Amino acid sequence: MFTRKQLAGLLIPLVLEQTLSVTIGLADTLMVAPLGEAAMSGVSLVDAFNTLILLILAALAAGGSVVTSQYVGRRDWSSVKKTAAQIILSVLVVSCLVGLLVICLRNRILGLIYGALDSKVMGYARTYFFFSALSYPFMGLYNAGAALFRVEGNSRISMMASFVMNVTNIAGNALLIYGLRLGVAGAALSSLASRAAACLAVMLLLQKKGSPLRIDSPALLKPDRGMIRRILAIGIPNGIENGMFQIGKLSVSSLTSTLGTAAIAANAAGNSFCGILNIPANAIGLAVITIVGQCLGAGKKEQAAYYAKRLLWASFMGAWLTNLSSLLVFNRLAVSWFHLSAEAADMCLEVLTWFNVVSLFLWPSSFTLPNILRAGGDARYTMEVSVFSMWVFRVLLSYLLAGYLGFGLLGVWMGMFVDWGFRSLFFMRRFLSGRWMEHKVI
Repeated sequence: MFTRKQLAGLLIPLVLEQTLSVTIGLADTLMVAPLGEAAMSGVSLVDAFNTLILLILAALAAGGSVVTSQYVGRRDWSSVKKTAAQIILSVLVVSCLVGLLVICLRNRILGLIYGALDSKVMGYARTYFFFSALSYPFMGLYNAGAALFRVEGNSRISMMASFVMNVTNIAGNALLIYGLRLGVAGAALSSLASRAAACLAVMLLLQKKGSPLRIDSPALLKPDRGMIRRILAIGIPNGIENGMFQIGKLSVSSLTSTLGTAAIAANAAGNSFCGILNIPANAIGLAVITIVGQCLGAGKKEQAAYYAKRLLWASFMGAWLTNLSSLLVFNRLAVSWFHLSAEAADMCLEVLTWFNVVSLFLWPSSFTLPNILRAGGDARYTMEVSVFSMWVFRVLLSYLLAGYLGFGLLGVWMGMFVDWGFRSLFFMRRFLSGRWMEHKVI
């Protein structure tokens, strides 16, 4: 169903988009780092919660994109248009409600998750949290629009929107953090403005004449229970999975916050750089939904399995390329970017080295492979495995290793690695069984 040129036209812009997507969070962390470890720690702790919200919103968009991709494979363009409208409506309503709730309860949320933080860290976190919550609707709509363009096979649009977002963010950071000396508030305002610009760009492009995704009638935005039910049948399990995953990470962040400011800063820097290393595999994971979903929508299961295997193999190749180059060349350079203390730098370098080695064998099968299963509508299975593994291994084992056995920050990351191994085992068994292709999505 897909030529090499079509695959390259989808994947190459996705890799660039994911690079730009990671860069916006990395830019905030790097440009705040000279303000001190307390500022960087406050920003990173809020970003962990922001990721929870954005993953939930992205899960709704992903649920819709699975449904939409199968309609595209069937060439049912009226249903494609209707699904697009319902995705945008659902994400807008949910993101506005969540943003309002977080603005009202942000101080309680920070206290509940992180407890008694250093007063400076908490002050920076409160400031950054307020402006972040204002950006939720923009990020929700941007993710919905980007997912729809990917389903259409046009990943260049989301790549260009991500480029706009990054240029706006970096320029805004330079002006507001250093020019106007607004510090953490400047970083937050810059991120808000950049997300709003990217959202506006994507929404305007969706409305171009001739676009199969265009909402050309207000009637399309009228809630359609049947369509919303199909979207939520994948979006809710995916949202629960993403939500529980990030809540588990927040629980672990709470543990990390008890290890001291150096550990928080080392963890933040390590996570930021690991996001760069995961770019190729992440991009392939997004492409999987479009490619496998269209094959299944067209009723071509053999092609779905064929492309799934090729894309999973490509994901492993991407992980080997980035992690081996990082292990051999770039780890120490990356750590130096974050202006860490000697203690924090040593901790960061240690966890990065472990990450490089374990990722070679487990990251794609733990994160790219479940996207293949979801593209076939097997979202409930991936949710059940992921939630169980998260709480038993990433959370409980991390507390055992870091909190009771004295492994410190490395113990937190070891719990994460065991989680990857468990997920990989069960996802691979499901994939090889072929049961993931037996679901009725549309």
